[in-house]
Amino acid sequence: MAETKALLLLENFIDGKFLPCNSYIDSYDPSTGEVYCRVPNSGKDEVEAAVVAARAAFPAWSSRSPQERSQVLYQLADLLEQSLDVFAEAESKDQGKTITLARTMDIPRSVQNFRFFASSILHQTAECTQMEHQGCMHYTVRDPVGIAGLISPWNLPLYLLTWKIAPAIAAGNTVIAKPSELTSVTAWMMCKLLEKAGVPPGVVNIVFGTGPRVGEALVSHPEVPVISFTGSQPTAERITQLSAPYCKKLSLELGGKNPAIIFEDANLEECIPTTIRSSFANQGEICLCTSRIFVQKSIYNDFLKRFVEAARMWKVGIPSDPSASMGALISKAHLEKVRNYVKRACAEGAQVLCGEGVDKLILPPRNQTGYFMLPTVITDIKDESCCMKEEIFGPVTCIVPFDNEEEVIQRANNVKYGLAATVWSSNVGRVHRVAKKLQSGLVWTNCWLIRELNLPFGGMKSSGVGREGAKESYEFFTEVKTITIKH
Repeated sequence: MAETKALLLLENFIDGKFLPCNSYIDSYDPSTGEVYCRVPNSGKDEVEAAVVAARAAFPAWSSRSPQERSQVLYQLADLLEQSLDVFAEAESKDQGKTITLARTMDIPRSVQNFRFFASSILHQTAECTQMEHQGCMHYTVRDPVGIAGLISPWNLPLYLLTWKIAPAIAAGNTVIAKPSELTSVTAWMMCKLLEKAGVPPGVVNIVFGTGPRVGEALVSHPEVPVISFTGSQPTAERITQLSAPYCKKLSLELGGKNPAIIFEDANLEECIPTTIRSSFANQGEICLCTSRIFVQKSIYNDFLKRFVEAARMWKVGIPSDPSASMGALISKAHLEKVRNYVKRACAEGAQVLCGEGVDKLILPPRNQTGYFMLPTVITDIKDESCCMKEEIFGPVTCIVPFDNEEEVIQRANNVKYGLAATVWSSNVGRVHRVAKKLQSGLVWTNCWLIRELNLPFGGMKSSGVGREGAKESYEFFTEVKTITIKH
């Protein structure tokens, strides 16, 4: 009983108040496998209460000027930044990522999300045109849609939640957010900052719980006309089915099976450390991570040797260790799923050069039951293998050789996903040619994960529907109206 009292207990945040729930879900510390938090197991009733609060708050919030809403977002960013270390520690413990990554990427980017949309809302423009022969002028206005349903994943919890909340409320909507039940702590902590920042009650409501209970109630609610979701393709299919009768606006940011194409003239001094990072950052639990590496044959053996050596240097350790490069995976079930992909590759005749099943993972006694896995490199694998076709979402990458440009473009495109790709070459003409032909929403050349938030973010094919960014998010969270004046 004493252990239960020591657990962190979260509450829903509805209409500016923290409200208890009559049922809870255990949340585990990925580094130990122990329960350390209890998350509300909410359902339709809590979603309905959030809809009532969001509906009541919408008229006043949507009537505020962009300048007023901008100031609130700036204030929220400042408050979050002042608590950066506290939020980073919480994110690391809750998700399993290293404290270093949370401190340098997750929380700073969450702060930046609020500041970016606080600024961009002040610089949106409308269209206007004249019809002289009719004596008419036409112009457009954009109005907030209403209540936005926001569903965010467990891999970058606060980072991706704020990427949705910021543009939604900046545009004048009220929101109901559902973070992943696996990583709810920083969303709950952020709720404590909302009143201090001047966010009125009901503008931001957060209902914790599972997809089947909270998520389905949210996406099927007739008064929630817009849904922004980041997660898996099967869940997106369910969201599409449930929302179809209401003709809701959907933004679906899904998975990836991202290729890196490394030509013989690539600068390997930059390419190898960057591709190590793009393969294994955040335990490989980023939708933009590289999981297929195509290397031109003339440098294949050299690249492979150097890459495996670098992968073995990528330190796996407890998340609170500042020297760790990689922490724990999100859950026991996910760890087993990732390990099974490696087993299936071996059964197909592939070779595991380092990591799972090859090298020994050394951890402190308390962390032996945590969800850790070494960076794993697979080669001698066919393009038709599940490890080359399906999103593994873990610290596993496959390295295969190729002969020429035309061949590698065809092979890189031969998956159902099309989110991100990287191209490494010193030939300017080649990188432009290849980037244009890749079926991918984002292409980085000679770099990875350098983001310009003004430009569109999103994927092709099964990697999603819609785009996010300054202009794209504003358009998604608003409805356009054309007004004609005869003068």
